[in-house]
Amino acid sequence: MRLADVIKLVAPAAASTASAKVMLDWWLGVAAKLGFVGRDMNKPGHPPVAEAGGVWVVLSSVFGILTYIALDTYLSPGSNSIALLTVSTVLLLAGLIGFLDDMLGWKKGISPLKRVLLTLPISLPLVSVEAGSSRVELPLLGVLDLGLAYPLLVGPVGVLGASNGFNMIAGYNGLEALQAAVLLSFASLLMLIRGQLDAFSTILLVLAPVLLFYFSYNKYPAKMFPGNSFTYGMGALYASLAIYWNFEKYAVTSFALYLVELALFIRGLLNGVYKENFGRVLSDGSLEPPYDKSYSLTHVAIKVVKRLRGKCREVDVVYFIVLLQFVVSATSLLVVLYPL
Repeated sequence: MRLADVIKLVAPAAASTASAKVMLDWWLGVAAKLGFVGRDMNKPGHPPVAEAGGVWVVLSSVFGILTYIALDTYLSPGSNSIALLTVSTVLLLAGLIGFLDDMLGWKKGISPLKRVLLTLPISLPLVSVEAGSSRVELPLLGVLDLGLAYPLLVGPVGVLGASNGFNMIAGYNGLEALQAAVLLSFASLLMLIRGQLDAFSTILLVLAPVLLFYFSYNKYPAKMFPGNSFTYGMGALYASLAIYWNFEKYAVTSFALYLVELALFIRGLLNGVYKENFGRVLSDGSLEPPYDKSYSLTHVAIKVVKRLRGKCREVDVVYFIVLLQFVVSATSLLVVLYPL
């Protein structure tokens, strides 16, 4: 392996991880002074925790991607970085819109409908460059040639759905970070198998270390919450990768848990309940289901773990859902690689 190739592998990861450490450490010290403090709803007394940390994950990831692009441009003349520049712009735009939502605060400032509409501009970078191929394969529908409807309509709807969908299964220490790590790891494996090395290198070498580093702040008991800057960013990133590198079928099937979450959310609305994911906290820190019926996968997790172990803790909910995501992602990968 040439020295230039080694530099391209190491430098982006170093840039993203170093910038994440600097920014997250700084934010941990100033978040409370600036009023960015949330309550940890799954613990007795609901202790205060620094929130909106996800915007620094997004920024450090973008720094890492730009480092990779710069090295690729100068060390490999003639390379085309439009795809990675577009994806990093989507990630940055989603993170900043999510941060605006975080600034206005949980349950105030923006109505649920306006929050969804606020994410519409996230897909503009993809629309601008007509990203992706109009010929796509989707579950149940097979291969379709959608023409201009794909970059102008289907792609933006996918980004809108993924950014808001990833935001639906949240609220537990470490959950969002681990979910993003699992989803992106399996996607990177698919791209490696397909020989899409630029995208694989970006995910594996830039995003993976940042997510693992951020997890050390967000794991139980959390010192920092991700906020909508993280959830919008990771969801939009996942959709944009699927669009640009044409793995829509895998992306939809691997996102199955979020489709189930949507169905449970609609069930709640039909029953007059605008659900919360949090459990009902007992004095010993264990969790009880917040409603008689389940309106979120987190509620299902609490009930299943209680039945199996007699008691459910916050970390049990996280491990249960992440294990489900691992199984769903692995199964989706096998289905795409070895279709019946």
